[in-house]
Amino acid sequence: MLAEMRIQGLGVIDDATLELDPGLTVLTGETGAGKTMVVTGLSLLGGGRAEASRVAESASRAVVEGRFERSGPAALELAEEVGAEADEDGTLIAVRTVSADGRSRAHLGGRSVPVGVLSRLAEATLAVHGQNDQLRLLRPADQRALLDRYAGDAVAKPLAAYRETRAEWQAVSAELVERRDNARRLAQEADMLRHGLTEIEAVAPQPGEDRELVEEAKRLAAADDLREAAGLARAMLSGSDGDDMAGETPGAVGLVGEARNRLHSGGDPELAALDPRLGEALAVLTDVAAELSSYLDRLDADPERLAHVLSRQAELKALTRKYAADTDGVLEWAAQAQERLAGLDTSDEALAALASRRDALAGDLAGHAAALSAARAEAAGRLATDTTAELGGLAMKDAELHVSVVPRAASGPDTADALQVEDRWVVAGSDGVDEVELRLVPHPGSAPQPLHKGASGGELSRVMLALEVALAGADPVPTMVFDEVDAGVGGRAAVEIGRRLARLAARHQVIVVTHLPQVAAYADRHLVVQKKRGEGVTRSSVRTLPEADRIVELARMLAGLDDTDTGRAHAEELLAAARTHREEDRAEPRKRRKRA
Repeated sequence: MLAEMRIQGLGVIDDATLELDPGLTVLTGETGAGKTMVVTGLSLLGGGRAEASRVAESASRAVVEGRFERSGPAALELAEEVGAEADEDGTLIAVRTVSADGRSRAHLGGRSVPVGVLSRLAEATLAVHGQNDQLRLLRPADQRALLDRYAGDAVAKPLAAYRETRAEWQAVSAELVERRDNARRLAQEADMLRHGLTEIEAVAPQPGEDRELVEEAKRLAAADDLREAAGLARAMLSGSDGDDMAGETPGAVGLVGEARNRLHSGGDPELAALDPRLGEALAVLTDVAAELSSYLDRLDADPERLAHVLSRQAELKALTRKYAADTDGVLEWAAQAQERLAGLDTSDEALAALASRRDALAGDLAGHAAALSAARAEAAGRLATDTTAELGGLAMKDAELHVSVVPRAASGPDTADALQVEDRWVVAGSDGVDEVELRLVPHPGSAPQPLHKGASGGELSRVMLALEVALAGADPVPTMVFDEVDAGVGGRAAVEIGRRLARLAARHQVIVVTHLPQVAAYADRHLVVQKKRGEGVTRSSVRTLPEADRIVELARMLAGLDDTDTGRAHAEELLAAARTHREEDRAEPRKRRKRA
């Protein structure tokens, strides 16, 4: 959970620390006080878009720092992946910095990380719901994703199997179409590849052969020059006759031997001490002379071999001009050509085999699609029941939510991604063959209407909250943030929204930005954003309200009645009612367990 968040230089907030409750934390304040900056800070902490305009005019940068306690396995695995360090109790520190010129930096566990890492952290720890989420709730793709989230593994497993089979089915289908539609072009390409492979097989180049032939050709072409150089070197070492160190012109070996004799003949120990070093030199010179003799024995001018090498080089050059820069590249081209050639078979037998494979995969895919649709239909019934029950407690007692799961019909077998499931043709999309739609029945006797037609702004807020409460048991995200999702709601409905948020806080950490005192009364911790005016500049701070000050703030929210006895009495009444409701809600699970 997010235990603490510090904001510096963001909008109208100079420096504020928010200590958040594990249960329900409520954030209130006058319009323009800076509540939005708190939500912006949460968004930045979750890897949201950074804007230079959000940095306070008096600051060079804005900094948001969050302390996540008791991080779950997903968050800790992410930290380990990027080299971030968590405390022994699993606490992670995340920091987002935005400079006045718009540059953004992110840190996690003391390690600089890409901003995308904070986005991944937020996926595992933080879910921010605002009024924009209500608009997203109207989109079919988001409605399907919401149902899948509610269903959990019951949908996730068949969906994964469906996607894996669909990818193979699409690949085989595309290959079959390509081979059929481009048979002439593919046949020409196959002929070209076969011709190339025949040429290469006839020459049979070996890895690195061209480089080896270059070196051998150099040696063969320069055999006379090399023989002369090696012979002179050997003569200088061994003497003019090359065999007898006592020849007419002594070589280096003979001269060193004579030097050793002279050192010994002097009888001086100091001169004799130099003999071992001359002995080492004599050994080296003797070895080199022997190796030169061996080299000369091997170095025979061989015109036939030279001709063969030059001919072989010409054969290899004919290949390297066509297929690659060297023999290694030619061999690589041949391997790729063999692989490509295997996929260019346009014979009737090959096309029939591909068609058979496609049809078999289509059958498997239809089975996965049917299983996925059945899982969604079962989950849709439960989601509708759970959400309708929650709507009953949100001053919409006669309303019902319907969740329909219907196949996306294809006009026929020629439609893109058309798949036959049972006796109908449907479109096999990446998320299955289903269209999911949430429909609202606002009162008995009315026809189910899509949410964008059947729900007002206030009703849409309550539907979204009812869905979140229904989803709470299936949602692994520990911290939920609601930004004025109670807009357009008042009276009894507002009280019930506060009560539902308190129930949600029994299983999740819940942070709520609200303007409704009926909601704020249910808080475990009440934070208020306050304006401070001075020298023509308005700044804001955030503080935790003690119980007495909560009454004053709730009274202010009740149409500005903070300085009247009536307002305070009403605020005390709200707090008392909230406490009673929370005690009743906490006692209800215990009663059910006893009855069980």
